[in-house]
Amino acid sequence: MALIDNLIGATGQWVASSDPKATLASPLAWLKKTGGYAAVNRIIGFSIPFAPRNGFRVEEVRPGYVRARIRLKGNKNHFGSLYAGAYFLVAEIPGGVLTLFDLGPSYTPILKEMTLQFLQPANSDVTVEFSLAAEILAAILADADETGRAKFTLEGKLVDQDGNHVATSIAHYRVRKKGFKGEA
Repeated sequence: MALIDNLIGATGQWVASSDPKATLASPLAWLKKTGGYAAVNRIIGFSIPFAPRNGFRVEEVRPGYVRARIRLKGNKNHFGSLYAGAYFLVAEIPGGVLTLFDLGPSYTPILKEMTLQFLQPANSDVTVEFSLAAEILAAILADADETGRAKFTLEGKLVDQDGNHVATSIAHYRVRKKGFKGEA
């Protein structure tokens, strides 16, 4: 686990220092950005092999923000739209990514509860975005440092390729600080 923790920490610093808007007009900045996202997705794939097999990928991550996508291809249900489990996958993993990259590998995110409200079928890839304000991240960190754990909630708006709001997710997480020793 120490190797993964070190990889997460180094990758988080690498991605945070890259320009999320970099294009091929600035080849080195673009390479840094795309290489960083490739590393994030490799770490996810190493930790959760189910994710890349199902077409999940993080498209953007920066302090307090993550955007992820799930492909329709390979994730269709019996009537050709996105399978419910794929919605869950794309809505759940980004909370862990956001936590690990913003708080660091010394904190373990744990999903406690999640609900999905399906609004309409998605007949294309689906994306979701999550953000946490700096003040909320600071409060999570302070609570985890003081008590060994902290709670937070993420609400996601899942949209199809045409921008249609196809589902809403509400996820309740707990973060645990690794090695926390309370007052004796």
